[in-house]
Amino acid sequence: MKASLAAKISKWASLAVVCALLLSACGTKPAPDQGKTSAGQPTASQPPATQASPQPQTQKSWSSPPEMKIDQNKTYQATVTTSKGTFKIDLFAKEAPKTVNNFVFLSKEGFYNNVVFHRIIQSFMVQTGDPEGTGRGGPGYKFEDELKTSHQYEPGIVAMANSGSNTNGSQFFICTGEDSKNLNKTPNYTIFGKVSEGMDVVQQIAATPVESNGREKSKPTEKVTIQSVTITEK
Repeated sequence: MKASLAAKISKWASLAVVCALLLSACGTKPAPDQGKTSAGQPTASQPPATQASPQPQTQKSWSSPPEMKIDQNKTYQATVTTSKGTFKIDLFAKEAPKTVNNFVFLSKEGFYNNVVFHRIIQSFMVQTGDPEGTGRGGPGYKFEDELKTSHQYEPGIVAMANSGSNTNGSQFFICTGEDSKNLNKTPNYTIFGKVSEGMDVVQQIAATPVESNGREKSKPTEKVTIQSVTITEK
């Protein structure tokens, strides 16, 4: 009996050692990189881009989304003045009221003034709206998606960037090339407007030289900024 017991103990001890070695070798599987992006995903989580950082300024921040102030029965247009020129965006207040209300609020607060275009992929889109200029900043709050729309992603369309479902803040992108149509396969970004005038200016922004940020070739080598956004209500 003693010999049999000793044999069993030896057997279990050996098994324990093997298991320990396996656990040590495999370890814990790392979580996905939250900042990882691709040309088909205009996410609001981007690695820092110090080269394109704006000048230090007082950054406005709020703890919750703005109260509904727009009238969905009225039309809204944004005039965006940039360092490359001016373009206009017709806003879709009926289809994306919360998003348009948010954009109108931030614009009137001067939130977008001096904000850079921090991500540019000419065949796809130009992305802006982050006061930090890193792709990680925002207004201090998040709000839900509004994905039911009659519009499709195509050049001229303006949509919210995000880092997942219901994580909208202040960052948005403007579709500039045919690759933007690939988003129609996975329409996960709230469309809230379309460029109605000055698309040539948007294309000039899209033509800004870029370099790699370590993940993709999209970091502008020259600073392009939004100077102001003016809202017209009719």
